[in-house]
Amino acid sequence: MAIKIGAIDPALLTTFALVEASSHSEPDGTSRVSEQVAESSRFYRYRLRDRALWHKRFDRPIFSLATRSAGSILASHADSRFATEVLVDGDQGSLFCFTTLLHGHMTLIHNGKPTTGTEATGLVWRPGPGTDLLISDRNARTNIFFKVAEVEDALEHLLDDRLRKPLDFRPNLDWNSGLTTSLKYQLDFVMHEFRRSDGVANNPVALASITDLLVSLVLRGAPHNYRERLSDDRARAVPIYIKRAEDFMRANSKEPIRIVQVAAAAGCSVRTLGTVFRHFRCTTPLGALHAIRLEHAHGELILGASSGSVATVAHRYGFTNATRFNVAFRRRFGMTPLEAVQRASRS
Repeated sequence: MAIKIGAIDPALLTTFALVEASSHSEPDGTSRVSEQVAESSRFYRYRLRDRALWHKRFDRPIFSLATRSAGSILASHADSRFATEVLVDGDQGSLFCFTTLLHGHMTLIHNGKPTTGTEATGLVWRPGPGTDLLISDRNARTNIFFKVAEVEDALEHLLDDRLRKPLDFRPNLDWNSGLTTSLKYQLDFVMHEFRRSDGVANNPVALASITDLLVSLVLRGAPHNYRERLSDDRARAVPIYIKRAEDFMRANSKEPIRIVQVAAAAGCSVRTLGTVFRHFRCTTPLGALHAIRLEHAHGELILGASSGSVATVAHRYGFTNATRFNVAFRRRFGMTPLEAVQRASRS
């Protein structure tokens, strides 16, 4: 990124597609900027709030946008050198956007109601008509976009019921409160991984798991109009679901499976699946899947079932971060992966 305000190292965004503008006229509703984050039926109109800057051309970019998509997630990093107003035109968007401010502040105005995000408070919004963004100067922010249809489908599975009204998030996110803090951590983790050329964005197995985790945290950590219903857990635990789910996980531990597929194989809703795992396994379905993949990786390493390196085996089961894999492996088996291989070799 050309605008260095100390929020992020530009060299870390080499995996992203970059669009830059050096004058007020460049980032308009028909430029490549809007195409990076919106469907063709939506337009993002950028306007510098200081009219004296409208006819100037600068020797370095005044706006930069880096984007990368993988699976159903779209991640972006944006820098604004000067205070900017962004108006969204077109039909109702099919994406939810979760914005984290790295530097400066941003005010979201939706249907005349303003909500300001800072480094301590994020924003969640759905691009569409009636949306206006007021961005401060020297501003840096990250955005993680999720498909509305996918998030609403996950909510229906959790509720085990059809939605009577569209999912509607409250715009303000307190990063220091409850599961919203966990959500912030995972959004930051996704941005970090998307900057890597060998991170979860390039591993379908890991990406499917992190997407399920993110969507779950979005629904349980961010306030919305179904929050109370979601917290009213009255599903009945049925142990047979656990066996079916675990059998499916073990048979597909190398595949990019999603929790909704596990629930379907178990013969229950995602909500019920989460309930029975919490009651009878003291973990989540994702935690169980992580443990099974760890066990299978351990089995390949100690039995010599694979001729690949430790890194190859780890990657096969969706573990893209060597340090995290080593820590999880040691916590579970009391030794590092390399030590497991060495002991098996001596045996």
